[in-house]
Amino acid sequence: MYFTHEPVLLPEVLRFLNPQPGEIVVDATVGGGGHAYALLERLQPGGFLLGLDRDAEAIRAASLKLKPFGTKVKLFQASFSLLPSILEQEGLKGVDGLLFDLGVSSYQLERVERGFTYQAEAPLDMRMDRRQDLTAAEIVNTWPEEELARILKEYGEERWASRIARFIVKARQRTPIRTTLQLVEIVKAAIPARFRRTGPHPARRTFQALRIAVNDELGELQRTLAKLDRLLNPGGRVVVISFHSLEDRIVKHAFKDFSGKLLEILTPKPVVPSLEEIKRNPRARSAKLRAAQRVLKDLVGE
Repeated sequence: MYFTHEPVLLPEVLRFLNPQPGEIVVDATVGGGGHAYALLERLQPGGFLLGLDRDAEAIRAASLKLKPFGTKVKLFQASFSLLPSILEQEGLKGVDGLLFDLGVSSYQLERVERGFTYQAEAPLDMRMDRRQDLTAAEIVNTWPEEELARILKEYGEERWASRIARFIVKARQRTPIRTTLQLVEIVKAAIPARFRRTGPHPARRTFQALRIAVNDELGELQRTLAKLDRLLNPGGRVVVISFHSLEDRIVKHAFKDFSGKLLEILTPKPVVPSLEEIKRNPRARSAKLRAAQRVLKDLVGE
């Protein structure tokens, strides 16, 4: 299966990043290369793009998609928290544009064997970078009940977190929890029937919480946004697309922390997709875009 992924909020990304010929831009979540391709078109002549992704399959797909740009693009299989060291390695003091398109891609959800989906039987994996050791199976089979309840509540915003954690621990005492559908049945059993009849799939929040924990998604985001002063050139722009309230809250607070001394916030309220885009690409429904620009002269101490 080819890594197909329609770039979300593409016109808005281009408007706020405003790539210019000769600039250097980082796509920190390059995926299949959709955003990156459009950015590279506008960076020429003379511009350059660095693309990062934890997923080796995404890097392979992006390398094919972006091949027409030759040496104008360089790709790394890496977490975006490693961006400061990658820039140093490349001899760059900062960049003019920085894009984050967070969350799991349509491709990853559709690759059943990756274990991200609760709709089909698969190993409980959920690793974006398959070189890492920690999997969802290890979490559900070895973490203490209190820690399971914490991540379900904090990362999944799951009302029944404590009850689900208790049911997981009881189930694993009988037999190891190896597959996605095993876990789905445990979650269904934990949530009272009348609360399962309406709303989203009962396992959605549990799977979200486990994915975030496996990949340390919120920690990665917090650590990287805290280093914007080391990543952006004066006048440089940063755009972040988030897909749930936990991510959006981190972005909002990070921008606010730098506002007035390092960053000018370009989006007082998050930008959301048009109805036309949501109809064309339902995955875009929950997307929120925030953007900011580094001031030309830091205002610290003024």
